[in-house]
Amino acid sequence: MAPHIAPAILALVAAAALVPIANLAFPPDHALHVPTGTVVLVGKWLTYALLAVALDLVWGYCGILSLGHGAFFALGGYAMGMHLMREIGPRGVYGHPVLPDFMVFLDWEALPVAWWGFDVFAYAAFMALFVPGALAFVFGWLAFRSRVTGVYLSIITQAGTYALMLAFFRNELGFGGNNGLTDFKDVLGFSLQADTTRAALFALSALALAGGLLLAQAIVTSKFGLVLVAIRDAEARTRFLGWRVERFKLFVFVVSAMMAGLAGALYVPQVGIINPSEFSPANSIEAVIWVAVGGRGTLSGAALGAILVNWLESFLTGAYPEAWLFVLGFLFVVVTLFLPKGILGALRSLRGRRRAADPGKAPEKSPAGATQAAE
Repeated sequence: MAPHIAPAILALVAAAALVPIANLAFPPDHALHVPTGTVVLVGKWLTYALLAVALDLVWGYCGILSLGHGAFFALGGYAMGMHLMREIGPRGVYGHPVLPDFMVFLDWEALPVAWWGFDVFAYAAFMALFVPGALAFVFGWLAFRSRVTGVYLSIITQAGTYALMLAFFRNELGFGGNNGLTDFKDVLGFSLQADTTRAALFALSALALAGGLLLAQAIVTSKFGLVLVAIRDAEARTRFLGWRVERFKLFVFVVSAMMAGLAGALYVPQVGIINPSEFSPANSIEAVIWVAVGGRGTLSGAALGAILVNWLESFLTGAYPEAWLFVLGFLFVVVTLFLPKGILGALRSLRGRRRAADPGKAPEKSPAGATQAAE
């Protein structure tokens, strides 16, 4: 395991155990108390971090710059949101036992086929993974088989995300139109407004991120991961050597999409809403910035970048809301010019130079894919 992955996983496991205790066991005036608002906010950041790890898996290690990962995130969120809407039942404003309120308002007479089965949590959880994975498989099979790469692939992923956003804005599709899905009551019988539920969702988000890091690390440090890095650095040469490049790219793209779908499924019950704006291409581009800031090709650096950038956004949108977009653009320019390897990559390079200057220390072995394609 890479030296920077193990501390990240240990920190996440510790946070999953200690933060809920600090939130629930200590009174609000205690020095160790963690406010519920902070638990919810950081829990949301952890789902963003899982999305960043998913994106880094395909971009940092396989060279696939996807500008549409926000779509996989949103689809996973919609799958969970549909289950939460079905759980409301007759407690909605219109009191219909089956149809969600927005369907009653729009004079729907029956539940659409796409909504069947979402009253069962296991089915919704499965669809949160299956739908993004299936979309990634179809898109990837067509794109990689046709050898679409580089900026052309990025533009197609962005266009696909925008098309999904426009589709989900339409009321006829049956997913709530521009208002989306909201007013959730509970999950698995537990109130979403209860502190215990929010603490549990935080813990699940932290453990899911730890699991995502473990899975991604297992992939990139295997022989499979070595081929991914070869594809990233010299796809034509790798293909010439006899490797079925499209199969490797398709597999990692589908796994990445399913990780993003899981992140979306954990995001929705914590924020209480999912609407078509989550498909916005700007969200996918922002995820790319998270990975670039933290360190492309480092996994834990991508998660760190997502948390740091969203912390900065939370601070600035409260203090200087009109300045955030300018700061985000400036941050991306600064990272591109002065920290091309991101924060974690820069720290690793600095540590490597110090080791090289000290002949008494053995050089640190880098995991597969630690070098950047730009080098």
